[in-house]
Amino acid sequence: MAVRADLLLSLDGFATTTDQTPENPFGSDWSRLVSAYVATKTFRERVLKDISGQGTTGVDDAYAEDYFANIGAEIIGAGMFGLHNFADDPNWKGWWGDEPPFHCPVFVLTHTPRPSIEMAGGTTFHFLAADRVDVLQQAVTAANGKDVRIGGGPTTVRDYLKAGLVDRLHIAITPILLGRGIRLWDDLRGLEAGYTVKSETAESGTVHLTFHREPPVP
Repeated sequence: MAVRADLLLSLDGFATTTDQTPENPFGSDWSRLVSAYVATKTFRERVLKDISGQGTTGVDDAYAEDYFANIGAEIIGAGMFGLHNFADDPNWKGWWGDEPPFHCPVFVLTHTPRPSIEMAGGTTFHFLAADRVDVLQQAVTAANGKDVRIGGGPTTVRDYLKAGLVDRLHIAITPILLGRGIRLWDDLRGLEAGYTVKSETAESGTVHLTFHREPPVP
């Protein structure tokens, strides 16, 4: 079992965009940031339910396939679930439709807990107002020997990194500049110490950086 995190970043370290409009709620910058990932065969199958076999099959797809492998539980922030946008909507069930792509228990960090939501495909959202370590312990139990992913957003991932709780961090650096948003790397000086670092460049120009250390023996 390992605690993992995977994020898409711009060259200047941003994992969020700021060009959203009511007409384009994700913004054009978001499509640029995630373009190589969403083009992969694995993303099309796992998220878009496209079983045509279309999509890229190179280095980006290998990392996309690994993204979904051996995950037993996930931890996300309230913003990633959409609670900041839909705080007053008791029927809001996230961005992912009736069958989210997690297929495991998902623990949502929030100051305003609400009842759990069971979705199709094995995803159940649990909303917890608890210390990050306590939530991680619950996620580890729920994962039943599989990995736990700190899914995002970047503020949540940064908090777990600062606490020294992430065993493997995978960053996909998209060759674009955003100039503003939420940066992952703030207050993480010296993060690389204690990790083995590997880099690999995909056909798309995306640079995949992996920081890895062996988790402690239970």
